Amino acid sequence: PREMEIYDNETDVEFVNDGDTIRLLHLVTESNLHSHKIPAPLTRAHWEVSCYGNDTFGDEKDSWVIEVVDDVYKRTNHIRSLTTIMRLRHKALGCYLRAANVGLPDWGFRQVEVTCDKRNNPKDTYTHWNIERHWNSKLPPGGKANYKSKFLREFWNLNVAMYNANNALVSDPDDYDILASKPRQWPILEVGLRLCSWTSDSIKFYLLGNPAVWWSGTASLMLFILTLFWYLVRRQRQYTDFSPAQWTYFLYVGFLMDQFTASCSLKTKNMIFGIHYALIITIFWYFKDIAYGVSSPNIELKDKKWLSTWDIVD
Repeated sequence: PREMEIYDNETDVEFVNDGDTIRLLHLVTESNLHSHKIPAPLTRAHWEVSCYGNDTFGDEKDSWVIEVVDDVYKRTNHIRSLTTIMRLRHKALGCYLRAANVGLPDWGFRQVEVTCDKRNNPKDTYTHWNIERHWNSKLPPGGKANYKSKFLREFWNLNVAMYNANNALVSDPDDYDILASKPRQWPILEVGLRLCSWTSDSIKFYLLGNPAVWWSGTASLMLFILTLFWYLVRRQRQYTDFSPAQWTYFLYVGFLMDQFTASCSLKTKNMIFGIHYALIITIFWYFKDIAYGVSSPNIELKDKKWLSTWDIVD
């Protein structure tokens, strides 16, 4: 139910505004987004939301009224993609379209339950919606200036969204999940994560940690254990390598590069750290396209498949 479409107007451009009544169609079934006085399958206090009719057939229970809550960039009467935060009020029932962290059973393909909430709570973020994409050849491109956002706000919202999405995940040991990974694969960055279709003509997103960070971090953990064993043996043999404060710092902080360069000059130490930082930045820049989205054919990504387990090309 999250994938909805507003059909194009073939005449003049008409902006969708705050307070307008609209009808939404499900992309797959081409049915109207509909609600009626039947309890939702799981959240029984809400009304059920389903699909009914089509573009030419329906009733008054297919109508929804737009109510603008806020705009990330600048609030206007027009509804804008990405930035406008709005609610959808059912015109006949007065309830609000809502999608919380309640997962449907197998018959609902484990998707989030969408309901119509009888309560009118503008602060309930689960009733907040926005338009992710919009195309209209009669309008000029939006431009990056129209999509400025506050970093701290977006950072907070992103982490809240990830937290909620993670809590909503339900594992099924009987089903094979191509996106799943095992804990033993994480330290060595054995696999990445595809987020969409992987056809050559599609825009592809592949989440992969920075190899310089992950591999050096894993190597540091193993090296720390060996180094700790070495110093413990020397302590047993009455060698004094650290003062009590230095020993505590080594145990609880464990910065190995700082530890191993302690006897170097400041110039040498800065050079070593600078090379490491430059390596991290260079590798990040090398892999950034697959994280931000790449539309080139799969075969052109072959150079980024450093490990055979990275399914970037296949």
